[in-house]
Amino acid sequence: MRLMTWNIQWGRGADGRVDLARTVAAIRAAGEFDLICLQEVACNFPGLAGGAREDEPAHFAAAFPDHEAVYAAGMDVPDGAGGRARFGNLLLSRLPVGQVFRHLLPAPADPDFPAMQRVCLEAVVTAARGPLRVLTTHLEYYSQRQRRVQVEALRALQAEAAGQAAAPAAGKESNPAFAAWPRPASAIVCGDFNCEPGSGEHALMQAPIGAGVPAWRDAWGVLSPGVPHPPSVGLHGAEWPDRVYCCDFFFVTEDLAPRVRALRVEAETAASDHQPVVLELAD
Repeated sequence: MRLMTWNIQWGRGADGRVDLARTVAAIRAAGEFDLICLQEVACNFPGLAGGAREDEPAHFAAAFPDHEAVYAAGMDVPDGAGGRARFGNLLLSRLPVGQVFRHLLPAPADPDFPAMQRVCLEAVVTAARGPLRVLTTHLEYYSQRQRRVQVEALRALQAEAAGQAAAPAAGKESNPAFAAWPRPASAIVCGDFNCEPGSGEHALMQAPIGAGVPAWRDAWGVLSPGVPHPPSVGLHGAEWPDRVYCCDFFFVTEDLAPRVRALRVEAETAASDHQPVVLELAD
């Protein structure tokens, strides 16, 4: 099972040019994927540097027709011309998709910093060993207070799902809206966490959650304990950052840790200010 996570910066490369065909080519060059998780995906959003109000979810859905596309907008605002402008995360799944959740993440007031509304997209997919939750997100960059609360929200989602898996709700035969859909405790969450390895948020993400709740574990740490994470930003001279470091992660629930087989950063492409990160799990 192969997954990619990538903050594509709405298709804007290190050269400042928006080129969605280049983004698609970079994904294809990295191989075949069961799940592709993209952050900073725009739809009809005016004013983005280099952009032309592209419908990016539709573009990627057309480019990967054997994948089901699921989009979650954190930002959903007027476009100034009678329509809507959206900005968020996209999941492309070659595996069958069951229940989908779009979780708006908390953003407590922190007036000293810029901020945007953040979202976590969750989909239950049918994998070889049964249902699996896959989540993709993009946490706040400027406000550490908001970012920490968002990490707590991801931990709370894991506790909620584990509780539902252990004690599922009763169905109601007369109303299909009450049908019981699988939502397992086993999960993968990936994306741009806007924190570094060893930071307080990174440590909090992996802290125990509660009895009977499989906690999150950094997939790189599972494979290479004590080895520094390969950098995922700053490699190709984009306008930020001024140094290389890692802020793009895969976390797996601890029951999935023995299945982690490989994790690598696709360092060659300059099609974004971030690099794609690829995870392989044993079936």
